[in-house]
Amino acid sequence: MKKPKRLSVAELFEDRREELKLGVIAGKQGMEKSFISSIDIHRPGLALAGFISEFPADRLQVLGGTEMAFLETFDHEARRLAIKRVVELAPPCFVITNDADAPAELVEELDEAGIPLLVSRLPGAGFIHLVSDYLELRLAPETHMHGTLVDVYGIGLLLVGASGIGKSETALDLVERGHRLVADDLIRIRRQRTILLGEGAEQRPAFQHHVEIRGLGIINLYSIFGIRSIRLQKRIEVVVELKRWEKGMVVDRLGLERKARRILGVSIPLITIPVLPGRNLAMICEVIAMNHLVVLRGYHPMQLFDRELKKLLLQKAKVAKEIEEDVE
Repeated sequence: MKKPKRLSVAELFEDRREELKLGVIAGKQGMEKSFISSIDIHRPGLALAGFISEFPADRLQVLGGTEMAFLETFDHEARRLAIKRVVELAPPCFVITNDADAPAELVEELDEAGIPLLVSRLPGAGFIHLVSDYLELRLAPETHMHGTLVDVYGIGLLLVGASGIGKSETALDLVERGHRLVADDLIRIRRQRTILLGEGAEQRPAFQHHVEIRGLGIINLYSIFGIRSIRLQKRIEVVVELKRWEKGMVVDRLGLERKARRILGVSIPLITIPVLPGRNLAMICEVIAMNHLVVLRGYHPMQLFDRELKKLLLQKAKVAKEIEEDVE
């Protein structure tokens, strides 16, 4: 099982020092050893008040105006006790917002524990908004899938199927029709909330946007079709499974059967396309994308067709019954 991702406080500080307007107050020796493993932020007001049950010790702890004002209500000993109680839970880092002064007891306890204490000149809400976006980018769950990701009419289609089924050739045909390739062969997929973002898994930009065409070799779509033929990442909205046609294969003829594939816990519509000699897979992919667009606008052509057909059959049955009962 893949280990959860984590981020050291030192990485956070180096990557976003300017944007988050950060400085270090205490616990500098622990910045390389302290790790954040949750994209969520916690404000430890209740913990400072004494309620430490279910304390999320894996989160970044933000001390805003409310928390700082609350600490000011304590005398020296009570404040130290409240801070010590939270520090003993060993969260990865504390951040004071709005460039507020840190209580001496907080600095001493965190220095002793080796837990970083940072300060930001940003107001609390602004800091939380920016740091949440960053943590979501760095700690988002991810996986890798074999396939081809293309942007067709603004819809991200993830083409999957057995090796040699024609995914790359279909992508090449789509690019020639004016659509864009995101990645071929190995797709890196990240989850952000309920959205899946796909991109190439290549380690270097020089390896991006290459496609293997059997019999021809590896080609670079950017060098052939130009900048309009590629994009770096795209939201995955439909999974298109290319499956070799076999006699007796059961396929959906009406489009009423709604299938889905779960990737990183997110359900994505799945459409299975039988592959036969002579089928125009690129055109079918275009129709899949356009149909998805009209469904997003609330229009379901398959459901409407089915409803009208049933209505027509009921009307015919009613007319037949009236003729049957007419004995004159």
